[in-house]
Amino acid sequence: MKTNFLKVSSLFLLAGAMMLTSCKTTQKVTPQSSGEVEVLTPCFGPEYQSNSKALRFSAIGESMDQMTAKKKAMSEARAGLAAAINTVVKAVTDNYVKSGNYNNKEELMKNYEGVTREVVNQTLAGTMPICEKTMMKKDGTYKYYVCLELGGSEILQSINNKMTNNEMLKVDYNYEKFKKTFDEEMSKTGN
Repeated sequence: MKTNFLKVSSLFLLAGAMMLTSCKTTQKVTPQSSGEVEVLTPCFGPEYQSNSKALRFSAIGESMDQMTAKKKAMSEARAGLAAAINTVVKAVTDNYVKSGNYNNKEELMKNYEGVTREVVNQTLAGTMPICEKTMMKKDGTYKYYVCLELGGSEILQSINNKMTNNEMLKVDYNYEKFKKTFDEEMSKTGN
């Protein structure tokens, strides 16, 4: 009889514990309650992204020296912008050559790739910072934020100059068709 009483009491205690656990109010976890803090980063965000009119790239540099922080950020931003220019120009030239009726497409592609490299190197000189911020942390470290921009028209002009100065490419080059292909690729940026 004592054993039955212990079994029944154990069952009631177990059921009570389960009820208490299941009836417990749930606490909503928010970023603030979990210790998260939103970080607002200067020179980053939708207004600093590439679009159909311009390519943009944002970067951060950090150093104990203010000028070194700026150099790091500028270097990173230029590298990112160069990669973006390279991607767009390569896509344009690939699509342009594929859509044309050219006798020696392979040779033409090799020449376009050479132009692409030259254009990327030259057009970086025309970049403009559209946002620059320097911050100092409590430990004395500098952080430099930057967003560089290069307009699509500058890129197109640089390509056009290279194409028209290259005797082999000039023969098969149609500016209006190339511009249309370029504009189509630029409209895909930022999406």
